[in-house]
Amino acid sequence: MSVTAATIPRPASGWSILWAILMIVAGLFALALPWAATFGAVLVIGWLLVFSSVFQALHAFQAQGVGSILWKLLVALLYLGVGFYFITHPVLGMAALTLGIAIFFLVEGIADLVTYFKERKSPGSGWILFDGIVTLVLGLLIWRHWPSSALWAVGVLLGISMLLTGITRLMLTLAVRRLRAAPAV
Repeated sequence: MSVTAATIPRPASGWSILWAILMIVAGLFALALPWAATFGAVLVIGWLLVFSSVFQALHAFQAQGVGSILWKLLVALLYLGVGFYFITHPVLGMAALTLGIAIFFLVEGIADLVTYFKERKSPGSGWILFDGIVTLVLGLLIWRHWPSSALWAVGVLLGISMLLTGITRLMLTLAVRRLRAAPAV
């Protein structure tokens, strides 16, 4: 289903603008205080892991077979342990999360470069190369400055993401409002 001016009710566009502005403000705060944003992200992830462990354990008893139950219970214990660790040791959790993101970016960047060389004759493959290089450089920068990057990396990435998402949502909502206000052709 495509989004058109007719498919978005008027109050929704007002709420959409409000949420976009809040997202932009939150992104700016995260960029201004990256340590606090990283700290908060670690605590949120920790609590999400703790809650997920409960659901994983409950799901384990619905699984078929002893091996499946045991595996799901082990995963639930892992979620609980990592979540509890992040909550009780958020600064060390910041370091672990930042290292995980650096490794993720390195692997993703390498995978994008491999994909580019396999698909380099395809139209638009230059974007894959660009994405791979940027992602690899980001991973290397975070890795090179780790563990000190734990104080800023996640918060900066979170802030950039929220800021860009907020701007995108705001621009899309304003475009839909202009479409709605334009005379029908």
